[in-house]
Amino acid sequence: MNIGFIFSGFLVGLLVGLTGVGGGSLMTPILVLFFHIKPALAVGTDLLYASITKSVGIFAHGKLGNIDWKIVKRLMLGSIPASIFTTYYLRQIDVSSSGAVEIIKFYLGIALLLTSVAVIFRPFLIERSKASLLKTDNAIAIATILLGLVLGGLVTLTSVGAGALGVTALLLIYPKIGITKIVGTDIAHAVPLTLVAGLGHVSLGTVDYSLLSVLLIGSIPGIYIGSHLSSKVSEQSVRYVLALILIYVGQKLIFH
Repeated sequence: MNIGFIFSGFLVGLLVGLTGVGGGSLMTPILVLFFHIKPALAVGTDLLYASITKSVGIFAHGKLGNIDWKIVKRLMLGSIPASIFTTYYLRQIDVSSSGAVEIIKFYLGIALLLTSVAVIFRPFLIERSKASLLKTDNAIAIATILLGLVLGGLVTLTSVGAGALGVTALLLIYPKIGITKIVGTDIAHAVPLTLVAGLGHVSLGTVDYSLLSVLLIGSIPGIYIGSHLSSKVSEQSVRYVLALILIYVGQKLIFH
């Protein structure tokens, strides 16, 4: 079984390296559907997995000046309280009960379908979003905090959303900022969010540390190889394959 987890970690790491889409979009559904890990345990373990793997991205993007810390702070104003509130909600219910399992699976499926749309339309949005939809800095700040609020709840419940959804929404709110800086900013926000959400799941007892370590064994070389292959592989074809996988898995979780 460990070989299966290591291979899954490697595969997810490879796709993250190739596409930049957050591992939560892939790792959590793989753990739930193929390894039959309880959804809450899969989410909690994946959140700590994401905070560790994405922390490497902070140093890389920080050195290159690809992080807008003002945007990160605005996002955290919404996401951190939302994550704490969602953890409190999960504490009030029995996360291993059939009802809770169905709720987590349903919202995980919805998040994956939304992510697939974000993956497909990201290049279109990069080209088209030149004019700002929001005219004042106040409106932009409020929209960013609200985005953080949505991401905080969604990520804590499903572990999905901090990657493709966050980047897509930020492109619409900040059309004048380059894609590289948007991606760097999104990663910088994802680390504290997934850490807070992951620690919330630690308090719920929904983290498997041995599973976490095995996944990291596979994913770290996977991300390294994927990052180096990204310039040699057709980004568009990989993106469409990834979107199709997300659509298939998303509908399977919703309509299983």
